[in-house]
Amino acid sequence: MKKILKYIGKYKLLVFLPFVFLFVSIVLDLMQPFLSKLIVDRVLLNKENSLLGIILVSLAAITLVRVILGYFREYTLDCLGVHVATDIKNDLFDHIQTLSFKYFDNMNTGELMSRLTEDVDNIWMALAFGISLFIENSIYFIFAAAILLYLNWKLALISLCIMPILAWLAIKLEKDIEKAFDKISDHAVHINTTAQEDISGIRLVKAFAREKHEILKFLNLNAVNYNLNVEKSKIWGKYYPLIEFLTNISIVLVISFGGMLVIKEDISIGTLVAFNGYLSMLVWPMRMMGWLTNVISQANTSAKKIFGIMSTKADIASKQDCIKPSEIKGDITFKNVSFKYNNSYVLKNINLNIKAGSTVAIMGTTGSGKTSLVSLIGRYYDVTEGSIEIDGKDIRDLDLDILRSSMSVVFQDTFLFSDSIANNVAFSVKKSSEQSIKDACNMACIDDFISSLENGYDTEIGERGIGLSGGQKQRLSIARAMIKKSSILILDDSTSALDMETEFQLLKNLNSLKNKPTTFLIAHRISAVKNADIILYLEDGSIKEYGTHNSLLAMKGRYYQVYSDQFKDYEELEYTEELA
Repeated sequence: MKKILKYIGKYKLLVFLPFVFLFVSIVLDLMQPFLSKLIVDRVLLNKENSLLGIILVSLAAITLVRVILGYFREYTLDCLGVHVATDIKNDLFDHIQTLSFKYFDNMNTGELMSRLTEDVDNIWMALAFGISLFIENSIYFIFAAAILLYLNWKLALISLCIMPILAWLAIKLEKDIEKAFDKISDHAVHINTTAQEDISGIRLVKAFAREKHEILKFLNLNAVNYNLNVEKSKIWGKYYPLIEFLTNISIVLVISFGGMLVIKEDISIGTLVAFNGYLSMLVWPMRMMGWLTNVISQANTSAKKIFGIMSTKADIASKQDCIKPSEIKGDITFKNVSFKYNNSYVLKNINLNIKAGSTVAIMGTTGSGKTSLVSLIGRYYDVTEGSIEIDGKDIRDLDLDILRSSMSVVFQDTFLFSDSIANNVAFSVKKSSEQSIKDACNMACIDDFISSLENGYDTEIGERGIGLSGGQKQRLSIARAMIKKSSILILDDSTSALDMETEFQLLKNLNSLKNKPTTFLIAHRISAVKNADIILYLEDGSIKEYGTHNSLLAMKGRYYQVYSDQFKDYEELEYTEELA
């Protein structure tokens, strides 16, 4: 909670005002039992009727002022809660953006969404209602106890002797309920993730007729959630009735012993009435203790989870004295580069010297390290051994933002936002004209398709590009990369869904660029890589073969085998036609 206090400290006025309103309201509220005492003792018993009007007007005025103060108190507290919750949410989101790829490899979206929504809302609830009510009840308890001791210390002790037991029960309740909320909160992540994945992948579910399976999976998760909430309810059932019983028995004891004191004329009837009124101010905080512990426990649990993420430091960041080049040309050198992921070598001793403007094609079997190799260039992961240099400078010494701003990447898993086509294409640049968007789409061979749509470039794309084919998604992603006009371009299996004719034209367009970027092209088809300046064939994290299309064919190695497999049918057809 200490970290939350730092956020609260930014809004001193919103903290100060509600507690001024609160203090004045409490003082006014404490006057009501005293006025009740005057009505009984002075008006009803002593027939001082002239006081009745004054007392009634005072009670009405107190009620009116308390209502007005209560409104402004709740309003200011709600504003405080909203401000703090917004700041926490902004800082959490900003921090998430700084975390490295590796963090997201081990974190699911559902958990992060729970932190940004439910957990922040829990903190808001605690600030807007829980903490203020806790302070309010504490003040009521202290003042009420003091007044009760003043009115009749014997009667007050009867009530106060029960309070330590109530406090102990409340503490036990808080500890047990916090553990329960931890479990419920952790499990909510699984439910959110499952629901999010099922909704996002509803077409896949339906295509494989797996609706019943997914429903059953969700029902099982909900059953666990039900059991966890039942356990929480059992905790409530264990402690809360005892709290209720003890608070009520204190009232019964006061009325019983107080009645005896009235009969003995040790106290007046009015004093007993006032005593009972102040006793309710003593008992009420105990009645609210369960709800308050619930709200505060939730907020505390949520705060731990939120600040746990915010305490996670990015393992890849710019050095304080980093180099900030005005321009990146795109000369890239790998020097004895090895890379470990989860303590296993993915790349081993990679050495490359690539000139700016060259096209490097990368082939290899699944798991050979193709994507890992290109991921190292933008420091999405850092090398384990060796170094990568761009324009003669170690990329670890370069400003990270400048490095990545000089690159355009089309990932294997294409991602499109729920937005217009134009905004998706223009995502990678701060400002873009309609013409630049259209030019990029022409380069990516997607302009004709977009123009055929009723709303053209203003067409809204569904979530993750739903409604588009795989090839259309890839071409839009390539257009998004092309509009940026970067020095380095990475295409990670980005043409796999295209027909060979479209792929040929797109690659031709890329090669025809005036200021051609240093291009890394991961592909599985010979047709996509054969015109590259350098072709790498990776196997088990090492460069098995290196050269041009013709030189690799002459080697009759792995590359030649892939070539033979892909063009076997074509060559057999040609041979058959020659025989005919």
